[in-house]
Amino acid sequence: MAELLKKPELLIPAGDAECLAMALQYGADAVYLGAKTFGMRASAKNFDFAAMAQAVQDAHAKGVKVYLTVNVMPRCHEMDQMPDFLREAAACGIDAVIAADLGVITTLRSILPDLPVHASTQTGIVNYATATALWNMGVERVVLARELSLEEIAEIRAKTPPQLALETFVHGAMCMSVSGRCLLSEYFTGRDANRGACAQSCRWRYHLVEEKRPGQYFPIGETEEGSYILNAKDLCMLPYLKELYQAGVTSLKIEGRAKSFYYVAGMTNAYRAAIDALFADPPKEVPTWVMEELEAVSHRPYTTGFYFGRPDDSIHNATASYVRTTEVIGIVQDWREGRLYLSQRNRFFAGDAVSLLCPHEPPRSFCVQDLQNGEGESIASANHAMMDCSVAYPEPVPKGAILRKAADEERM
Repeated sequence: MAELLKKPELLIPAGDAECLAMALQYGADAVYLGAKTFGMRASAKNFDFAAMAQAVQDAHAKGVKVYLTVNVMPRCHEMDQMPDFLREAAACGIDAVIAADLGVITTLRSILPDLPVHASTQTGIVNYATATALWNMGVERVVLARELSLEEIAEIRAKTPPQLALETFVHGAMCMSVSGRCLLSEYFTGRDANRGACAQSCRWRYHLVEEKRPGQYFPIGETEEGSYILNAKDLCMLPYLKELYQAGVTSLKIEGRAKSFYYVAGMTNAYRAAIDALFADPPKEVPTWVMEELEAVSHRPYTTGFYFGRPDDSIHNATASYVRTTEVIGIVQDWREGRLYLSQRNRFFAGDAVSLLCPHEPPRSFCVQDLQNGEGESIASANHAMMDCSVAYPEPVPKGAILRKAADEERM
């Protein structure tokens, strides 16, 4: 494999305009987002065409690329609508389309030959022959299946055209069927996971029922609490970004178009700092605070998935619980004359120990002093959602920074 010459792309999810703004502010190289139709995250707010055009304009102003997810498995009547949809999306100025269905890919190449196409992980790309075939169809990037090891990725890199970009997921939720072609949700609820409406049936708790013993539930595991046998932990490859890059990965993708703005900000900030440290000249150690940030946002316990070979049972999450160490209490609207002006998101009190998450730097810790409401009156607590308030703080803080405090408990 030829030596790679530049650091990898950091690709961030943008489920809505607020998440997009955080991705842009905290250091994304590229974002991926969905339209109101044909994307794999129907639960996200997504973007109509007017909002998409604005998103592209905002991203391009910061030198950030925008990729549109068109990665559902469309039925015949949806394919009839696809050409007009793709033309309107292209008119918004998007930089590429992420597609899984071969019909969508060939339609794109036919009607929009100059618009780059990325083959989604839904395509199930697990070998160099498939990757090369997609390249020959006009695909410029492949998003490799999550079940590949680093060794297999390196072999794909060595046996595919060097111009073909390789993208992999490095952080976030993993599907039970790993690459995403799951039928559980539709079977149980009628919500088709392959058309953006996943009910996350793999996260449910399951018991075994014997046919002749109705109503008797036997735990699948060692306890009577049941077993989440299909429930995978969250992927986290931040400690191994150099290894991914050396295997030939050129785009590092974070999962989460249905996640919160805080998740987007925190993960973008952490991975941005790690990439910038690892690919500095000379390389630097990843700061200790970066790893701590991975625990700050709501997540399942972490795993490295299949990257180091077939995982043992440690890839399964034993409960439905999410863990986090912090919660958002305010969003910075302004800083002037020694005061930090906030829009409150969760209750906090004068005297609380808090921290600020600002772009491109470690968190700043301080104690809430001189808490005031929007009218400048001293108050003991900010206890109304979205209320305007302010606290004393001596140093400038950028708009959009996140004020947070320690979380009280695990979030279910």
